[in-house]
Amino acid sequence: MKKKWLSCLLAGTMLLAACGNSADKTAKENQDSEKATQSEKTEHTAHQGGQHELPNGDLQEETASSDILPSFLDKQSEDLKLVYQAAGKATEVLKWMPCYCGCAESANHESNLNCFIKEVKKDGSIVWDDHGTRCIVCVEIAIKSIKQAQEGVPLKDIRKKIDEDYKEGYAKPTKTPMPPA
Repeated sequence: MKKKWLSCLLAGTMLLAACGNSADKTAKENQDSEKATQSEKTEHTAHQGGQHELPNGDLQEETASSDILPSFLDKQSEDLKLVYQAAGKATEVLKWMPCYCGCAESANHESNLNCFIKEVKKDGSIVWDDHGTRCIVCVEIAIKSIKQAQEGVPLKDIRKKIDEDYKEGYAKPTKTPMPPA
């Protein structure tokens, strides 16, 4: 049930992303995100460390687990929060998918996972990266990859499809290894 719900949610998010962002929609999303519940505010007390800015302008923030989203998402749309939440649960998918936004050069990313998560530590804590908050290419690749994985598509086939979809008109991909057989 949970996988089906997440799949529907990701499909809806992908549809919204494909439709673009109107000024009205963005304004409403900003208003909605500012109405954070007290429980969301409480979750941020579980953050391990504060934010720090990288030389390329990306922010990183550590939380205790993938269940706790970073505070840099507080003023972002619910759709974007869902993409980050899904990325936190799909690290074993996204680490095999390249990104085609140019982040290999600008941010030294190794895969699409790094657009959302720098590191999953041994204790389960997550070092999040806000790169994906500003990049539709990163978000599209993550949504497509996660959705296909939930449908049972093998990682190698997902990878081939991503490479095919983004081979022209995009930046050079990250140097992401192919998934194992």
